[in-house]
Amino acid sequence: MQVKLILPALTEATSPLFRPIKYSLFPPLGLAALAAYLDPQDHVVLVDEHVERARHDDTPDLVAIQVYITSARRSYEIADAYRSRGVFVALGGLHVTSLPEEAACHADAIFTGPGEDIWPRFLADFRAGRPQPRYDSRQRTLIGAPAIRRDLIQRHLYLVPNSIVVSRGCPHVCDFCYKEAFFQGGRSFYTQPVDAALAEIDRLPGRHLYFLDDHLFGDRRFAAALFVGMKGLGRVWQAAGTVNSILETRLEPRLLEKAVDCGLRSLFVGFESTNAASLQEQRKYQNLDRDYGAAIRRLHSLGVMVNGSFVFGMDQDGPDVFDRTVEWAKSHGIETATFHILTPYPGTALYARMESQDRLLHRNWDLYDTRHTVFRPARMTPTQLEEGYWRAYRDFYRWPAILEGALTKPDWRGRLRHFAYAAGWKKFEPLWDLVLRAKRVANMRPVLEAVLKASGEPQRIDLDTRSTSDMSLRVFSP
Repeated sequence: MQVKLILPALTEATSPLFRPIKYSLFPPLGLAALAAYLDPQDHVVLVDEHVERARHDDTPDLVAIQVYITSARRSYEIADAYRSRGVFVALGGLHVTSLPEEAACHADAIFTGPGEDIWPRFLADFRAGRPQPRYDSRQRTLIGAPAIRRDLIQRHLYLVPNSIVVSRGCPHVCDFCYKEAFFQGGRSFYTQPVDAALAEIDRLPGRHLYFLDDHLFGDRRFAAALFVGMKGLGRVWQAAGTVNSILETRLEPRLLEKAVDCGLRSLFVGFESTNAASLQEQRKYQNLDRDYGAAIRRLHSLGVMVNGSFVFGMDQDGPDVFDRTVEWAKSHGIETATFHILTPYPGTALYARMESQDRLLHRNWDLYDTRHTVFRPARMTPTQLEEGYWRAYRDFYRWPAILEGALTKPDWRGRLRHFAYAAGWKKFEPLWDLVLRAKRVANMRPVLEAVLKASGEPQRIDLDTRSTSDMSLRVFSP
């Protein structure tokens, strides 16, 4: 059987504001995982439009397309073209799960939810000549899942080919997150067996890893066992976690130290807002009454850099939120920041609320990219929200701002590391573009590893230490 798996380019990846390196970081692991369920005699091709020019004038037996909201239009174009030539097309992913009726107009079969249980069932039906038009995931487990087909990934085209996912979902429920819609009908958080996760890590060459799990620390017992198994492997890795997971000391009190001991050097942390009312509004309960400053200090004391995530446009946000957030992030030495405009994705509680309040401006999915305002904010205009978002990025990544953040570090090693990481990510776009065009992005991997490793000796601090700054790192009310 001839099978083609396609990840269409996100709309923002084709715009004039396209940052090539951002979309050349990670390979499409989801599709590579689906490929593992095919028979050995099947011929499969994996296409990622973010890193290669793809032709879609062939006629395989089966085409499967992973659809995100801002790739929906492109996905449907590809699907319609293949179906016009008689090719069977299957669509799945976040957007398909959120709007199955919309996707069904462009597919012979659609998949809602994770694919581990429904993709094998579909393949059996397809081979038997009786595929169903819709498959809904209900049984959630990673036990017995086959190893990802990494042989299909063109490693040289990605800065981080060693990305890995050892869990699905997240134990928390936030109104703006896709998770509840995607995992509806079954468990919304579950992990691989620890031995399977370690075996997957062993199959990855080199030193650097990036865990793409929504919340690697979500099951603390699993995480502790994983980190013990990774100790001594010589890995350097990055991941995502919550403020709560950094500060929690009751269950597995030294979990963060175990992570650092086996190579954690950078953590993506969803602060989202420094306003308690905004967190309450979005049901970001895991951040309430948490001392953001203690979390940052603990990570930095252990040699872990922080990539802080912030969302603008919540109902408590006024025009001052942008400058205030940037100043807060700089003053506390956050190495990199990721800013977002609040975006009500279909299927989320936020979308339902905005729709019921008649606040949605349109349903042009191309613009639901967290860079455009697609709803009416409560305390500013849509234009103010977009302009403030772009200003926040400019102000945080100005050379003086990067230097200011770097100087919050206590020694020159930490200052140089901060400066190199922040500047390398945002200030050298022409260099990244040149490297990508020459297909030499893999040559930059040792540089990334060197910056991550340059952490010095971790220090241990008392978790009860509190900041006395007026810009208290504890979440504050308006």
